[in-house]
Amino acid sequence: FAGRKAIIVKAYDEGSSDRAYSHALIAGIDKYPLMVTKRMGKKKIKSRSKLRPFVGIASYSNLLPTRYSVDVLLDKNLINKDVLKEPGKKRRARVEVKKKFEERYKTGKNRWFFTKLRF
Repeated sequence: FAGRKAIIVKAYDEGSSDRAYSHALIAGIDKYPLMVTKRMGKKKIKSRSKLRPFVGIASYSNLLPTRYSVDVLLDKNLINKDVLKEPGKKRRARVEVKKKFEERYKTGKNRWFFTKLRF
């Protein structure tokens, strides 16, 4: 998920039994919502406001911290390392993340998080 914005759900500074290196469980945005203007109708706005999330594990060396923070509370019982091993549970976790992110996007908070990274 290079070039995608994500938040750290749980950090593993010392590593773990399956991964010896320091890593983090992350939840982020794979496909960002498109730009919306005042002239667009409700149907158009609804279709352009959709986003696709992802849940995964990344090494600290592949993460780039920023000064921005996002205060989205994700349920630790639904999103953990064990969930990633089973496809059904991973799908449920993605749905949960999508709900939380879309809810935050619609309130208009954390605008930077929902815009595409420009290189």
